[in-house]
Amino acid sequence: MSYPKTLESKVALVVGGSGGIGAAASRLLAQAGAQVAVTYRPKGRGEAIAADLIRALPGCEHLAWAVDVSSTPSLIALRDAITQKFGRLHILVNAAGFTKPVPHADLDALDDDLIDRMFEVNWRGQFATIRTFVPLLKASGDGLIVCISSIAALTGVGSSIAYCAAKAGIDVMTKSLARVLAPEIRVLAVSPGVVDTRSFPVAVPSSTQRSLLRRHSSESDAQKKSPRPSSPARPT
Repeated sequence: MSYPKTLESKVALVVGGSGGIGAAASRLLAQAGAQVAVTYRPKGRGEAIAADLIRALPGCEHLAWAVDVSSTPSLIALRDAITQKFGRLHILVNAAGFTKPVPHADLDALDDDLIDRMFEVNWRGQFATIRTFVPLLKASGDGLIVCISSIAALTGVGSSIAYCAAKAGIDVMTKSLARVLAPEIRVLAVSPGVVDTRSFPVAVPSSTQRSLLRRHSSESDAQKKSPRPSSPARPT
């Protein structure tokens, strides 16, 4: 797959670029000619994974940077680094995310701390990232923000109820920001289904994966087959 237009002279930031979706987006952007900055979590194997990705990207002058999206000072430090290295930013892809499988019927297992963490990373983190980089994107004259949402926002089927709710919040946030940031910045969301990434098979047992896939498939088929609603009958 190739990007439909050249992105030469463009700079793209992929937050969560060391993850499965983020890494794929980084490769596509670099193949189109963009200079790419990718972020990774400060802890764990993220630095090594991001370094390998940067080395494999076509082109040169790419950047890997450790960021905690739940920390605005961390995001500001990233903005300063991008400003110093590139002096501009045209594209922001918000691919950072976090989840932990919790059966929807087990309400007690979805405790306050997990709910807070889910929204801290998946919703507040995306908003804080956008808030931090809006000035650079506006200055480009043709900014683009891509928020990674999920089909779970529409179906209510996902790794946990909190995850579904956070992704639904991303959809609403995207609509609101698209309205207030236009025309200097375009804002859109992409809602994948179940994606085979490094984190999903580890986080979700294979039996749960199959269950989610069946649910997504059956609900999609039902939506396609359902007739369009007729006009409401007039009261008698």
